[in-house]
Amino acid sequence: MRTGSDIIVVGAGIAGVMTALHLQRRGEQVTLIDRWEPGHSRAASTDYNRVIRSIHGRDDFYTLWARDSWNRWLELQAETGQQLIYQCGALILATEGHCHWEDDTADTFDRMGVPYYKFSPSDITARFPQFKVDDIAYGLFEPEAGMVMAHRGVRTALDLFLAAGGTLKRGRVTTDGEERPMLDGHPLEADVIVIATGPWMADMFPRTIKPIGTVVGVNVFYTSTPDGDDSFDQGPMPCWIDHGQGSFGLPSTEGSGVKAAVVIPSHIDIDDSERLVDQAMLSRTRSYIQRRFPGLVGERVVDSKFNQIILTPDTHFIVDWHPQHENVLFAGGCSGHLYKHGPVFGDFVAGVAVGDYGTADRFKIAGRRKLTPQESPSGR
Repeated sequence: MRTGSDIIVVGAGIAGVMTALHLQRRGEQVTLIDRWEPGHSRAASTDYNRVIRSIHGRDDFYTLWARDSWNRWLELQAETGQQLIYQCGALILATEGHCHWEDDTADTFDRMGVPYYKFSPSDITARFPQFKVDDIAYGLFEPEAGMVMAHRGVRTALDLFLAAGGTLKRGRVTTDGEERPMLDGHPLEADVIVIATGPWMADMFPRTIKPIGTVVGVNVFYTSTPDGDDSFDQGPMPCWIDHGQGSFGLPSTEGSGVKAAVVIPSHIDIDDSERLVDQAMLSRTRSYIQRRFPGLVGERVVDSKFNQIILTPDTHFIVDWHPQHENVLFAGGCSGHLYKHGPVFGDFVAGVAVGDYGTADRFKIAGRRKLTPQESPSGR
């Protein structure tokens, strides 16, 4: 494809803005379209922060991508002066008798030279006394990990895109009966149309994406830190993943409170559902927090978010061309772990879009199958 092609990117979450930014910096003429203002509260890329870690079980591919993305987030932070990343580390809690994914992660880290520590329960208690770990076999601590500031990351990438000469447009892109992208009743016209609409991709493409994309909601709660106590802030406390309890969380950052989610996916109508958390999940998450973090007993929930994600059967992303429309490229399928990969993902999609290379087999639409949690790169 010649330099300076006309490209439309639909969807201004992290996948869309990073793709648009990389395409614009390659010299393409890019228009970015979203239904709402980028960073809006409906987006899968909303909320304050996301975990960034290289922990991906036996999967070398995503481990390398996460390591690369970590450096790229740091570069974007240095370029813009925005606080985009906090290096507080990430702790995986391996539940007694159910440690396959954590065992595989340690093997992958050994093979690839990723720094980590393997902590016994007593080590965890000594290093991170916030955690009660009487049910844990061991922990893996990745020091070169932490969190990305999610809303800020989207807005920062958007500002860079606009500064590079990109165009932002407000509008709702739909599809017709042949799954051709439409805007205001007319087919979109461009050399390449990148569809990065996150969970909306499934309903927009009912034949192509919906069969491999399940949209679910996840309740997230923020618990206040105790009076006069900074031990639950990022720095003293790491991010964590607790597979045995189906949970993950992040320490308090910039006054947010301690973030935790017990991941029990719930149904969501992507357009009609209110973004309100479930009260039953509030009780369940509070019970988890108080069991795992005794120092937070009695503290109040001070904020909450209802996030939605699109899950693929194998939790791999989608980067592939529409089978009938050769200029329509899908970019998404987050499966709950795309945000941290944003800078690398956007660069990769840009290269596929301009024909520098084909997509990876794992990202193709065809041939998807359900993976076990041990096989899955996301541990789901």
